[in-house]
Amino acid sequence: MAVQVAIDHELVERMIHDLARYGAWGETGVVRKVYTPEWAGAQQQVMRWAEEAGLHTWQDAVGNVWARLQGREDGPSIVTGSHIDSQAPGGRFDGALGVIAGLVALRTLREQFGTPRRTLELVSFCEEESSRFPATNFWGSRAVTGLIGPEEPETLRDYDGVTIADAMRAVGLDPGRIPQAARDDIEVFIELHVEQGPILEQQGLPIAVVTGFPGIRHYLVEVRGRADHAGAMPMDLRQDPMLAAAEMISAVIARAREIGRPAVTTVGRVLVQPNFPAIIPEKVSFTIDVRHPDSARLADLCAAHEQTLRTIASRHGRATSWQITTSHPPCSSDPELVRLLVEAAAEQGIPATTMPSGAVHDAQRMAHIARVAMVFVRSVGGRSHTPAEFTTTDDAVAGIRVLAAGLRRLAY
Repeated sequence: MAVQVAIDHELVERMIHDLARYGAWGETGVVRKVYTPEWAGAQQQVMRWAEEAGLHTWQDAVGNVWARLQGREDGPSIVTGSHIDSQAPGGRFDGALGVIAGLVALRTLREQFGTPRRTLELVSFCEEESSRFPATNFWGSRAVTGLIGPEEPETLRDYDGVTIADAMRAVGLDPGRIPQAARDDIEVFIELHVEQGPILEQQGLPIAVVTGFPGIRHYLVEVRGRADHAGAMPMDLRQDPMLAAAEMISAVIARAREIGRPAVTTVGRVLVQPNFPAIIPEKVSFTIDVRHPDSARLADLCAAHEQTLRTIASRHGRATSWQITTSHPPCSSDPELVRLLVEAAAEQGIPATTMPSGAVHDAQRMAHIARVAMVFVRSVGGRSHTPAEFTTTDDAVAGIRVLAAGLRRLAY
């Protein structure tokens, strides 16, 4: 007979609502940037919940929160979790639901099945989104996997010029201890996350097991000109960087549209200096986010984008430069874990499918030290990275049941 996992709907709904109070923005949004009072308060709330659930808790050198359900046997841990930092503004489900799901799963397993054979852990990562520090996404999981360079804490700055080292100190963390966050005793990492896209809703399914993750490259492009009076400087004498920047933005987006799925390119942030209506800009900076699940095709698309930038800059006579702020190769989920989670969904009587992720996640970083897999939960309207994102409690609970059933198979 299949073992059914019972999840408390009211508990899940209450935790989602209560965690969203930290950094609440408008009626449904959240602004919870890493190393801010709102972020620190949310991490403390996760620790309190974990302690109430009978788990041993601690915060590591970069501020990741951990909670452990000790197993009867020695050996590497089986870990679940996600992140609680948000976009600015974002919604109350992105990342946060995965932390809540992991906590509820461990609490439920302890209450329903007792002490596990193998150790289970929850992690609440910091700075997955890079919404405060543009070049630091996966800061928490990179620390756990030992991938933070020694120069990064004092050189990486947020949009206001604050170094991540100073931001850490502001919440009582010592950047000199970052290497101590590295772990070498994790065998499995399973992350639950909202899908952030429309596929599950289109298929009428509550959950999916993720088969892999795309490669991603982020650019920060700078186009330079000269600031002048918007009325007194004739059009033919201007050194306006905006025209070249606008053409570049249009061209890279158009190229990805021409290639079609699954290639994507997004320009999500534009900075204009000095940014006043009556002044011709001196400099325009913008980001380019490029993704593809195939390494070779990602490289081809990025090379084409770079050539487009050169060609347009030359035609307009504008000095242009760029830096690559993020670059991660595609990553596959562990096939055995995918199979196990698919079987767990069937065991719980929950209809499911498999699919690749269009977004990048902490699980990709954790693949450096552990076998990884992921459970997606349906997003209403495919919305995410917006206060409008929403996942029903029924769908969230379906995902948590699959997660908990998978963890039970691994640990009990």
